[in-house]
Amino acid sequence: MRKHLLTLLEKYEERVLGQSITLRLLLSAVLSGGHVLLEGVPGTGKTQMVKTLASLLGGDFRRIQFTPDLLPSDITGSMIYNMKEGSFETLKGPIFTNVLLADEINRTPAKTQAALLEAMEEKQVTIQGKTYPLPDVFFVVATQNPIEFEGTYPLPEAQQDRFLFKLLIDFPSFNEEKDILKQIIEKSFAGKSISSILDMEMFSTIQREIEQVTLGDGVIDYVMQIVRKTRETESIRFGASTRAGISIGKAAQAWAYLEGRDYVTPDDVKIVAKPSLRHRIQLSPHVELEGTAVDQIIEELVGAIPIPR
Repeated sequence: MRKHLLTLLEKYEERVLGQSITLRLLLSAVLSGGHVLLEGVPGTGKTQMVKTLASLLGGDFRRIQFTPDLLPSDITGSMIYNMKEGSFETLKGPIFTNVLLADEINRTPAKTQAALLEAMEEKQVTIQGKTYPLPDVFFVVATQNPIEFEGTYPLPEAQQDRFLFKLLIDFPSFNEEKDILKQIIEKSFAGKSISSILDMEMFSTIQREIEQVTLGDGVIDYVMQIVRKTRETESIRFGASTRAGISIGKAAQAWAYLEGRDYVTPDDVKIVAKPSLRHRIQLSPHVELEGTAVDQIIEELVGAIPIPR
């Protein structure tokens, strides 16, 4: 199955240029059953990244543009009266899919954001008191703009904690950006549909194989030391939850699987620690005033913990 994933990554990197590590982290997150928060300025290819992944996985894809007037029922669905049949019927919303892109999630109020909570955590949706299961393969990729705050509603901590990763989308290098321009201007992919590499059954099989990747006691201790250190560091006001440790462990298993190993190493943990923690900790006020970045604090914290042998 891993050879299919390598083919998928190869095709992915052909379509989405300049984001190699980000693509691998995004794939690791969804393979481990997690949801992802993408943050980047407009025009950096966030939507294209998610649409391409959905096509390569062979899953159903839906996109919701979050706006201030969006209602919870616009996401989950509602009951409508069928005049012809003389009865009520359920109209399922766009959340009933395999891959859901929640575009600019911080542009809608907390009440509508909360409509995603049950779905993300329990893979089910309640409409008018009746519960409906979501597909076995279901994950949310939400995007937000970090530079424009007018008319936005910051995500509640409880919802941020439900995202396995927060990935930061940066600008590509000069040569990569030049290749993107050439690709678009020459329309080298115009009319070429993306063939799926996997299907949902294969995806589920790979997920089960990833669950068998060995996470030794020494590595688990290393993960726990990282998480607990976030609660003991003076520069961090609120540390990471137990869910953060689970996220790091699962993501490290998926990363190790992509690397062709059936066991997790401390290096795998170090790679996934930053995207697993950056949205789960809150810096102390004096550190924020100094302008210290969250990623820098995480790097120093992880670097100070002895690597198990």
